[in-house]
Amino acid sequence: MIENKTFGVISLGCDKNRVDTEHMLAVLEERGCRRTSELSRAQILIVNTCAFLNAARKESIDTILEGASYKDGCLEKLVVTGCLPEKFIDELFPALTEADVFLGISDGDRLIDAIERSYAGERVNAVHTGGEDRRGRVLSTPLHYAYLKIADGCYNHCTYCLIPKIRGKYRSYPMEELVAEAERLGELSELILVAQDTTRYGEDLYGENRFVELIRRLTALENIRAVRLLYCYPEAIGDELIAELRDNPKLIKYIDIPLQHSEDRVLKLMNRRGRRADNLELLARLRREVPDIAVRSTFIAGFPSETEEESEALASFLREAKFTNCGFFAYSKEPDTAAARMKGHLLQREKNRRVKMLYAVQKEISNAFLSTLVGKTVEVMCDGVDYDRQCFVGRAYFQAPEIDGKVYFHAPHASQGELCAVTIKKQDGYDLYGASAEESI
Repeated sequence: MIENKTFGVISLGCDKNRVDTEHMLAVLEERGCRRTSELSRAQILIVNTCAFLNAARKESIDTILEGASYKDGCLEKLVVTGCLPEKFIDELFPALTEADVFLGISDGDRLIDAIERSYAGERVNAVHTGGEDRRGRVLSTPLHYAYLKIADGCYNHCTYCLIPKIRGKYRSYPMEELVAEAERLGELSELILVAQDTTRYGEDLYGENRFVELIRRLTALENIRAVRLLYCYPEAIGDELIAELRDNPKLIKYIDIPLQHSEDRVLKLMNRRGRRADNLELLARLRREVPDIAVRSTFIAGFPSETEEESEALASFLREAKFTNCGFFAYSKEPDTAAARMKGHLLQREKNRRVKMLYAVQKEISNAFLSTLVGKTVEVMCDGVDYDRQCFVGRAYFQAPEIDGKVYFHAPHASQGELCAVTIKKQDGYDLYGASAEESI
């Protein structure tokens, strides 16, 4: 019934959600559907939602309602998938009448059936009725890099986080399946490993941690030029992983460690296992063992009962830690979490002020680091062309796509996925600007 239909997709939220979307793209294309980037031409529109924070839920609802407006034109069916229906289907199904089909995070194998039932006249709630369909992928990233989701769910139970309530317990995907999936992705300049906590890989499935073994299997593939690690929890970063970062030439000297705070009292309230001294020692070990390693982190400002002194201490921690890249978020009071029931919630404007203060501190740190690169030649992977700036755009090894800065550069020629030697001419505290060494001569 849906063969030859034209479909559009909007994927919201994190890169893990993006991977789920790419699996759905494969399911639809296997059935002969044609994808369009012009949503006004789509007969079927899928909105893969995020529900991690209140702001993300609002964005999801707004996007669904905006998508429904296309029913005045070509749109026949509006499909809502992902975290929002997974967690809130009981409220969503009766209220969001603009949508024709609802599917959760693990209902990919019900996608076609659910859409066909909708065409037969039924309004479909298929949440929690199916299983994941991971047989194929259609990349939505530039073709030279891709994400590989190695696990889903989480069992860390941070008090502020809804993920375990949305995506369930930690579930590692079988290693053989992941290796086969990576092989099917074709020639890649960069494979980015993601999960809610990549460093726990294998503990649930094999009874022991197999993260380093997985890294070795993936970097051994001929079609993978390099591998990047995201979402590595600090307490699980041990000697074996540090040695792999040091010794494996195909493992990018970059690691993302979401610390969330620096102060012991707040970390305990968050149910985070690390402590300030532990985290500083881990950073020191990484830098001793892996020279020039880039370390990224994320932090929450304005957690319930966080004092002004603790906020200033976090800023001091940043100055001592000197992260290459950093992100900051105002604490969001999420339903059905332990932190929501805590005392001492701060006003939103105060949380926003603390976020702004932390970004200002990090900008000083980033300015100092990026300034050391001005006049030097760095290796940059070309991600494509920035037509507004009329130049190429890419990333150095210390820049992950979408979350870190970029390198804008002029060159006589550059190909997507190609490594270019770029002489840096200036920086703005976030991005770098330069020209290929060939042009600079």
